[in-house]
Amino acid sequence: MGTRREPTARQLRLATELRRLRDAAGLSARQAAALLGVNSVQISQIESGISGVSEERLRRLASHYACADGPFVDALVTMATDRTRGWWEEFRGVLPHAFLDLAELDHNATFLREVAIVYVPGLLQTEGYAREVFSSRIPELTADELEWRVRHRMARQGKAAFPHQVVIHEAALRIRVGDRAGARAQLAWLLQLSEAERITLRVVPFDLDGFATASSTMAYAGGPVAKLDTVVRDAPHGSLFIDSEAQLDVYRTRFRRIEALSLDPGRSRDFIHRLTKEL
Repeated sequence: MGTRREPTARQLRLATELRRLRDAAGLSARQAAALLGVNSVQISQIESGISGVSEERLRRLASHYACADGPFVDALVTMATDRTRGWWEEFRGVLPHAFLDLAELDHNATFLREVAIVYVPGLLQTEGYAREVFSSRIPELTADELEWRVRHRMARQGKAAFPHQVVIHEAALRIRVGDRAGARAQLAWLLQLSEAERITLRVVPFDLDGFATASSTMAYAGGPVAKLDTVVRDAPHGSLFIDSEAQLDVYRTRFRRIEALSLDPGRSRDFIHRLTKEL
């Protein structure tokens, strides 16, 4: 297989998992290469995402690494052999790679759990809200850059088909990223989305106790198996993908805690409806 200049987040995740399997087996890259009948440079390229790996080689590596988790290995094979060119390819070359990685993560997600503290989550934003968020970026985006970002966000929303659990703090509902009319439209859109079968929307009001131990903006995307779940956090220069088992467990716990603090879906809709009347 040829080498890649810029591996995607999904390709890098596969590479990371193969390196973790080798480390868990206590083998060096040189030893793994000898077992596979290749040189250590090829193992290094596979484990950095620069080079792909065939199904046959991946299964041989998993066997040499004594990995008996069949569903996990099958999921890695799917990652290695998937040649899907998704809708996000339209944006390649005009948006940073992080936008494409998010779209590909959506495409392969089995569920999404989000906690929002300051902004309404991107997949629940109106076009006007999204435009205001992107317009606030420093340094400012050009008109074309702004339009591409808004277009991408709306396309992500249109393609999302997974179960989506969202917990939004009252702060995110009250902060006006634009004007009063835009805020009212965003709340109305949330009310409409909350009726969708695949979306579960909960609210954390200001006056609930015990929020400090659970406060953390996050997006937790489910993989085909739990080991391949991914947490996405906002970072100064794009999205940060977190995938270590220890950190995944931390974020699972955080979501459970904040979900337990939140209002149930019915009371959450009532709460948002009251906020809408205040505008």
